[in-house]
Amino acid sequence: MAALRASTVLLTGSNRGIGLELVKQLLGGPRPPAWIFATCRDPEGPQAQELRDLASRHPNLVLVKLDVANPSAIADAAKIVEGKLNGAGLNLLINNAGIYAQVSLETVDSDEMIRTYKTNAVGPLLMAQAALNMLTKCQALTYGEAGILCVALHPGWVKTDMGTQEADLTVDMSVRGLLSVLPVLSEKHSGNLLNWEGKVIPW
Repeated sequence: MAALRASTVLLTGSNRGIGLELVKQLLGGPRPPAWIFATCRDPEGPQAQELRDLASRHPNLVLVKLDVANPSAIADAAKIVEGKLNGAGLNLLINNAGIYAQVSLETVDSDEMIRTYKTNAVGPLLMAQAALNMLTKCQALTYGEAGILCVALHPGWVKTDMGTQEADLTVDMSVRGLLSVLPVLSEKHSGNLLNWEGKVIPW
């Protein structure tokens, strides 16, 4: 597997499931990023204990409080990240945070639909907007004047709280696949949806 070249990474939804495993494998890789900003809604809460344990052992891991559906929380988080980077720039933003409601079309109400849409659709757009200035400062990216690639990665059906234990993939398998895809992405992949093995999925 090719080594990930990003030296500064920000991940949303990092306290469990795929997000937590991404943090673990980034830290354990052959060339760990100089900074990993792991965000979640409550980094001091019980669901973030494992993340806090990792941060206590890895000084390059910074926990940041962030609700991706809250624009003011995004602005606060961006200030923290910019303060740590001191103008160096952000290489990689992984929009992993998401929610899944155990409801059907017959039982879902408008409040739940709006909450899910804000987190899963609007949240990543707000994060990308907030990260744009940091991304464009990066000198290590290859393509274009700004060097920004936007790619959607499908992790597969994963054994997580959202994917159920009947899923095909373990979290470890999915994340290893995702991290093997990231280093080979190029301008030709921008705008595409790829699966965890790097195969294009038609929109």
